[in-house]
Amino acid sequence: MESWNLPATTDVAGRRVRYGVMGAGPSLVVVHGTPWSSFNMRHLIQAFSETHTVYYYDLIGYGQSDKSPGDVSLGIQNQVLARLLDHWELTCPAILGHDFGGTTVLRTHLINGRDFSKIVLIDPVAISPWGSPFFRHVRAHEAAFAGVPDYIHDAIVKAYVATAAYTPLDEAILAMTLRPWSGADGKAAFYRQIAQADPAYTDAVQPLYGQIVRPVLILWGREDAWIPLERGEMLHRMIPGARLEVIPDAGHLVIEEQPRRLIEQIRPFISPAATDGPDGASDGRQGPSIETR
Repeated sequence: MESWNLPATTDVAGRRVRYGVMGAGPSLVVVHGTPWSSFNMRHLIQAFSETHTVYYYDLIGYGQSDKSPGDVSLGIQNQVLARLLDHWELTCPAILGHDFGGTTVLRTHLINGRDFSKIVLIDPVAISPWGSPFFRHVRAHEAAFAGVPDYIHDAIVKAYVATAAYTPLDEAILAMTLRPWSGADGKAAFYRQIAQADPAYTDAVQPLYGQIVRPVLILWGREDAWIPLERGEMLHRMIPGARLEVIPDAGHLVIEEQPRRLIEQIRPFISPAATDGPDGASDGRQGPSIETR
């Protein structure tokens, strides 16, 4: 079984955030989504650390970061990221976000005004409405879910996570993915983050997507059953000059299912050697949606 440890800690508004820094070169920040952790971004972190200094962390309420009761919504995650950028002394890094991580990137850019040289969004939760019937049920009955016996909770989380992947996950990887949600703190944290998932946080930034001028690469698992490809195509049209690449044979958990294909698409996009146009956009920023085969 693989292990994953975030070696560094910083305090954000009295709550512990665990993070790591790997590699050397231009800065790249990696932000995971829900119900994942930085562990699920390890393929990208390790690959890009060959050419970049990669900064990665676990969101508040996730992974190895603070899971105590409190705000873990998208409304706090952009504030945490902004504080981390200050802590790392980064002013305009490239950035990559998956799922809620993509949302956090967009909110940090558009609400907090933090600049990024390149933006990579992987199956982001970016367009309302969103939220499954399961999300709505947990929001209505959070305390009841948090009180179920451990064996029922474990089965719920395992079944839920499985629906994110187009192909079954390796059992060892699945176990590592589920580990942060085990035990009393993990169980409460799992239902807390779902209960606080509110489309109002995307509603606040969705009208602003047309203001983005930095190069944006959108990557989408063609078989994503959580957020269908049509949402990716909509987002592509909403961000001027954005590029959309569709990854075949992958669902919402494309970061685990097809990391090599993601890396092949992302590496040239974030390469420091990429030529910038007069508006700061890298070559190839303009272009149609292309399906990767």
